[in-house]
Amino acid sequence: MKVTVLTGGTSSERDVALASAVQVVAALRKCGHEVSVVDTARGYIPEAEEAREIGGAVGVAPPSIERLHSLERGLLVSGLGDLAVVRHADVLFLALHGGTGEDGTLQALLEIIGVPYTGSGPMASGIAMDKDISKRLFRAAGVATPDWAMAPISPTEVQRRFGWPVVVKPSKQGSTVGLTVVRKAAELEGAVALAAKYDDEVMIEAFVPGRELTVGILNDQALAVGEIIPQHEIFDYECKYTPGMSEEIFPADLSPALTADCQQQALAAHRALKLGGYSRVDFRLTPAGSLSCLEVNTLPGMTATSLLPQSARAVGIEFPELCDRICRSARILGSNPTE
Repeated sequence: MKVTVLTGGTSSERDVALASAVQVVAALRKCGHEVSVVDTARGYIPEAEEAREIGGAVGVAPPSIERLHSLERGLLVSGLGDLAVVRHADVLFLALHGGTGEDGTLQALLEIIGVPYTGSGPMASGIAMDKDISKRLFRAAGVATPDWAMAPISPTEVQRRFGWPVVVKPSKQGSTVGLTVVRKAAELEGAVALAAKYDDEVMIEAFVPGRELTVGILNDQALAVGEIIPQHEIFDYECKYTPGMSEEIFPADLSPALTADCQQQALAAHRALKLGGYSRVDFRLTPAGSLSCLEVNTLPGMTATSLLPQSARAVGIEFPELCDRICRSARILGSNPTE
């Protein structure tokens, strides 16, 4: 197949997207596909320049807001359909995370261009990116999720409804960018201000102690359940993308019954958001043994340390095969047959 990998972009997860692209490009070429690369913020990247343009490390922090704003001035998205490597591709592989690359904006444009693409369609992508809407749909589907409220909310009300600590985060953001664990009332205002730099809506969520679990979904099938043990209190940006900053165990050491329950709830969350193709669903397992769904990632990371590839590998699907399956299902079924 002719596969064009769309990557980069202007979200705070730009570096993660580029790191994903490096892995995906190599895997797809190993499968024999003809692969081109496009940075949605910069344009087509010739193969001879790929090592320089997409070969950097993720780093311990996201790009600065100023850096991302400078890229937005040269945003290419409106001209994607003019690129031959996009128009004539058999499938577009979205190695993008966050922002307009994951929130349904790009997906809506690609629907107009008419080339099959990986992941979910515009509506599902937008719903999944909005944590407030997602959590409402989780509960409607019987999937437990932590209690939450949207800012503005007073410290007194936070204390009454949740107690401390709470998690403050942008409602439409990934990779824990802009997220703070707030332990006392005096810290709330600053945490909300930080989150507001990344999104106009800020969520305050009850902190759920316990084990961090994740489940990959591929073509409406749950993959292996994994456990993440980060060196920091939470599985933050640095722990996600720095080798050695977390221990990731696939499959997780769980009873068969709990493993099956986690997989079933992951599928229920995936289906509640009407997702297609693939996703990754994150949970907390409380000390009492109950599961609480944190979020669903519609375009999960595909870096060397990413969780979806590990979830697939634990059930016998190596990374090149995973990328190949994602492409073939997108081409055959469309990006989201549920929409």
